[in-house]
Amino acid sequence: MRLQRRMGASLQGRRIVVTRAREQAVDLVRALEEHGAEPVIAPVIRIQPVENLGALRAALTGLSAYRWVVFTSQNAVQIVFDRLVAWGLTPRVFASTKVAAIGTVTAEALTVRGVVPALVPTEFVAAALAEALIRDGGGTLVGARVLIPSAEDARETLAASLRQHGAEVEPVAVYRTVPVEDDLSRLAADIRLGRIDAVTFTSSSTVRSFVDLVGRPAATSGRFVAATIGPITAGTARELGLREIIEAEPHTVPGLVDSLARRFA
Repeated sequence: MRLQRRMGASLQGRRIVVTRAREQAVDLVRALEEHGAEPVIAPVIRIQPVENLGALRAALTGLSAYRWVVFTSQNAVQIVFDRLVAWGLTPRVFASTKVAAIGTVTAEALTVRGVVPALVPTEFVAAALAEALIRDGGGTLVGARVLIPSAEDARETLAASLRQHGAEVEPVAVYRTVPVEDDLSRLAADIRLGRIDAVTFTSSSTVRSFVDLVGRPAATSGRFVAATIGPITAGTARELGLREIIEAEPHTVPGLVDSLARRFA
């Protein structure tokens, strides 16, 4: 019990910035508060569906042609299922294929909507999912059609790996991350004055937009810990000159908070 209480307050008084989209920040804010931190909510991106979702509609009405539908984020889940309702479809359309998800949050977003993923890799990165799909196919995916609803600027790592093993991959852009236009000069000043202990980043887009909004001098000042959710995000932070970078282990929101707790314990 003493260990649990100590961990619960391991971020006591630490001011930690949450940069993810406002509608997705609730779990991270709550977890930080449970550890005693003072979250500073400063969303630097917002999620916006793409204008033309015709390709998605065509795919959803013919899902039996696909061996797998792969969801790489809860954003994709949200938009796909919102459109299902608008188009008069139900989650039962997924009964004719198999569904995979990266990460427990994405898997939970599917499950609460009535679709239980057949595959969730133990590591929450695209490469691990590609390996799991290949193993499921007995080492080959020749002729297997794979649908990937994803971000407009999604990396090609997963699609490229699957194509190398013979899959016919169809990425369909369903959303984009859009930088917000808020004035973060006050946050930049707090960073320069040492009033911010850490900044959390849950995607490369949050890193890029943060640097643009607070300015490179504040972003690269080294006055805060840059807590990233995975290797891709950490790589973007390094490329843009952020200084003290830690990476969540595992690559989840709880893992992100635990990594911060270990850093400041």
